Amino acid sequence: MKILAINPGSTSTKVSYYVDGEIVKEQGISHSTEEIRKFQNVVDQMEFRRDILLAFMKEEGIDPKELDAVAGRGGSLPPVSSGAYEVNAEMIDYLKNVTQIEHPSNLGAILANEIKEQGNEKTIALIYDPVSVDEFEDVARISGLKGIERKSIGHALNMRAVAMKVAREEGLDYHNSVLIVAHLGGGNTISIHQNGKMIDLISDDEGPFSTERTGGLPLKYLMPLCYERSLKEMLRLYKREGGLKSYAGTSDARKIEERVLAGDEELKTVYDGYIYQIAKGIGSIATVTNGVVDRIALTGGVAYSQMVVEELQKRVGFIAPIIAVPGEHEMIALSKGAERVVLGEEELKQFCQSDFA
Repeated sequence: MKILAINPGSTSTKVSYYVDGEIVKEQGISHSTEEIRKFQNVVDQMEFRRDILLAFMKEEGIDPKELDAVAGRGGSLPPVSSGAYEVNAEMIDYLKNVTQIEHPSNLGAILANEIKEQGNEKTIALIYDPVSVDEFEDVARISGLKGIERKSIGHALNMRAVAMKVAREEGLDYHNSVLIVAHLGGGNTISIHQNGKMIDLISDDEGPFSTERTGGLPLKYLMPLCYERSLKEMLRLYKREGGLKSYAGTSDARKIEERVLAGDEELKTVYDGYIYQIAKGIGSIATVTNGVVDRIALTGGVAYSQMVVEELQKRVGFIAPIIAVPGEHEMIALSKGAERVVLGEEELKQFCQSDFA
C-alpha cells in the first residue's frame, strides 16, 4: 500500500509518503512570503506547489505510477459529513470558481488530482475530513442574530484523528463516548465529539484568542475599527496580527514563556489570560453534553507546553481527565483514511454541487 499525503498551509506544503502502515518519508517544504505574494489567489499557486511536490517525489524516488492513493487536505467546501470524498471535476470547479473562502487547504484536492494524473488508472485522489466538516445539531447553529448561522469551520482533520487516537488508547469506543478536543496553535478550535460525531465546536473567530488570532472580541468596541480599516486589513488583523502576537510582538509561544519565566509581569498577565480563555472555552463546550465528558484532549503545537497543560489541568481537570497529544496528526490521518478507503473498510463519498444548491 503506497499513499502520498499533501497538506498545503499558508507558508508551507507538507508531504508524506506512506508505505504499508507507516510514514517512511515526510517533509515540510517552506515557502517564503515573497514567493507566496506573487499569487493573487490561493488557487493560483497550484503549478508552483505541484512542481515542488513532483521535485520532492523525484528526489525521494517515489514513482507516481506505484501510488494506490493521493490524499489531500480538504478545503472550503460546503458543509459536508466527515470521512473520505473522491476528488472529482465538480469538487475542483467548486474550489476554483465557487467557494468564497480563501484557504490554503483549497489546494489539497487540486494538487492530489494533479499527482493522480501522473499515476495509473487505479490511483485514487481523495480528501479526508475537510475543514468544512459539519455534524452540528440544529441548536448549535443558532448565533444570536437571525440570518447569521454558526458554522462548523475548524481543524476537523486533526481533531477527529486525535479524538479517535485518545479513545483507542484510553480503552474507549469513539462511537460510544464523549470527548473534548482543543486544538491550540496559530488558530484555536475547541470541539466536542459525541458518539462518533463532532456535534459542536468553538471556532477561531468566536472563542479564545490564540498565538496569532484574536478570537472573539467585544463587538461594541470592535465595530468602530471596522470603519477605520478595510476588510482586508481587518482580516489580517484577526488572522495574522492578533492574539499573543499583538501583545508580545511574536506568535512563538516558546519565546513568550521564556519572557514570562524571566520575570515579564505584564506579559505574564497576558499569558495567564490566554490560558484562562482556553479553559473557559473547554468549560463552556462541556455544557453541550450536560457536563458528561470522558476525556479532554489537548493538541496542536502549544500542547507541547508543560506550563499550558498544567494550568489547564488546574482549571478544567475536574470535568474529565486531560490527555496531551501535542503537535499535528494530519498527515497520518490523511494516510490512514486513504488506506481504509483502498482496503474497502470505509466508503468513498462523492461530492456533488447540486446537493448544496
